[in-house]
Amino acid sequence: MDFQPIIDFIRSLYQDKDIIPLHEPVFAGNEKKYVLDCIESTFVSSVGKYVDRFEEMIRDYTGVKYAIATVNGTAALHIALMLSGVKRGDLVITQPLTFIATCNAISYCGAEPVFMDVDKKTLGLSAEALETWLSENCEVVKADIESSDGLDFQPAFQCIHKLTKRHISACVPMHTFGHPCEIDRIVSICNNYYIPVVEDAAESIGSYYKAQHTGTFGLMSTLSFNGNKTITTGGGGMILTNNDELGKLAKHLTTQAKIKHAWKYEHDYVGYNYRLPNINAALGCAQMELLPDILKSKREITHKYKEFFAQQNEIEFVSEPEYCISNYWLNAIIFEGQDIRDEFLKETNENKVITRPTWILMNKLKMFKNSINGRLNTSEQLADNLANIPSSARMMSYTIPH
Repeated sequence: MDFQPIIDFIRSLYQDKDIIPLHEPVFAGNEKKYVLDCIESTFVSSVGKYVDRFEEMIRDYTGVKYAIATVNGTAALHIALMLSGVKRGDLVITQPLTFIATCNAISYCGAEPVFMDVDKKTLGLSAEALETWLSENCEVVKADIESSDGLDFQPAFQCIHKLTKRHISACVPMHTFGHPCEIDRIVSICNNYYIPVVEDAAESIGSYYKAQHTGTFGLMSTLSFNGNKTITTGGGGMILTNNDELGKLAKHLTTQAKIKHAWKYEHDYVGYNYRLPNINAALGCAQMELLPDILKSKREITHKYKEFFAQQNEIEFVSEPEYCISNYWLNAIIFEGQDIRDEFLKETNENKVITRPTWILMNKLKMFKNSINGRLNTSEQLADNLANIPSSARMMSYTIPH
């Protein structure tokens, strides 16, 4: 297959670039101004006006009650899982088509992932696969283990994996590449089995499912603001929840569980040094001001991609699912076979157009090769045939907000 027309088309979208990255940040607003102000204030660590403002901006944007800023998305997911009741020896349902951070956070809790297939139309956890596997392999029993530390969400009943007798204490669906999964149905299924849902919304700032922002459906959720995300704080994450107790506790734990006092150092839990520094939050505040324009630019690029790939008979462009507005964090295309996909990756990268395959499936990694899983046919097909293509926003002119 001749890939030169694709390379030429991508270069036409990013004409000022010699090497076209997969996704680079856009700094076109008040980033320098706010960071400099933060430096001059000397409040560059975990206390400062920008941290509070950034959390407020995320709350207002997503419509969630609590937003707790963390050093990265993995730390956010670790705390969210722990507060949702995940304990050592538990099982946590997730998808194999995800970034390693999802499974790392599960492992930090001493739990093990259980892998369910994804849905091709959303690229996220398949509600149908989840419901089928739970009905065939699990049962709901009265909870006989009470929380000893007061840190977690403890339902009256538990879902038990019948073969291993282990507690399934959470489900972590991911909104893959910013495309919302069928989250309302997933939450409904999990509610029937008393399984808290922790949304991995790391990639989906600005994405909506049925007019509701991702990360606001489950008991808790997390966002990421890594340098390659739609907006960035350099490194950073956010815990989202509408639960009063868990929201307050998440903020307490991520600041070393220190009890407020004018001078005394007193702590009431094992805490974590997970608070986002003020200097990173300053960057985030400026990025949030740009977010609507970044999303608009990314959708314009996506529209051009759609029109182009509609003429490519052997390549399928991944579009937002029904009832969804996707942020199109990373645009994706699907080939008819792995050989042609790999040839595309080789040729584009040799021509300085950065493309990537999706992640190696988590159940293929040595750390998780013995994990429980359902049938993973769609995940395997996508891992073999899908490629991500350059998706950076292009904001050639922009008026800095004041």
